[in-house]
Amino acid sequence: MASEMKQIIVPKENAVFWMDKNGIWHNEHGKFEHPKIIAYFHKSIRKDDQGYHVYQVRDGCEEKVYFPYEDTALFVVDLKDSQTLVLNTTDMIALDPSQLFTQDDSLYVQTPEHRIKFGQRALMKMASHLEEKEDRLFVVLDGTPEIRQVQPIDQAHHCRAAGSTASMTFNTGHRPGCGQFFRIGDTGFYKGAAFLL
Repeated sequence: MASEMKQIIVPKENAVFWMDKNGIWHNEHGKFEHPKIIAYFHKSIRKDDQGYHVYQVRDGCEEKVYFPYEDTALFVVDLKDSQTLVLNTTDMIALDPSQLFTQDDSLYVQTPEHRIKFGQRALMKMASHLEEKEDRLFVVLDGTPEIRQVQPIDQAHHCRAAGSTASMTFNTGHRPGCGQFFRIGDTGFYKGAAFLL
């Protein structure tokens, strides 16, 4: 019988990296700079009952690191064929205008599972499909005869994603348990966050 895979699970209060409101990864040394590392972290984002985390299986060990984020962990980074949203995880979802809403001059999409923010590049592409009339924002899609209003935050049917840390004050200095975190984390996400960035 195969032995169970070893697990390393790190709670977000012990994580040594975090995501800001623009979807940029940071650690105590500053912003992540290596494109391949950044892409790998984004692609590794998962969500479970405990919240968003980065996940990988490495050397027969399952690693989960729950991380703090200022606004949301998921971002629309591109718009494909004006009908498909490309996320920072590389997942793609269909654009549903009824799921769009605005808050603090930002555009979001609320799915049953996720609150997703439009990044600058995606927002620029989306701009050609947005119209403002009488102080209200509408989205117009190719082949769609009707104009649908983008709901402001107080009218949108949405909820904040579990685990959001919008009001969190980040402590980038010493954290309880941080030493143990580095000792068990000589490989994988831990090494990537601490030493490669």
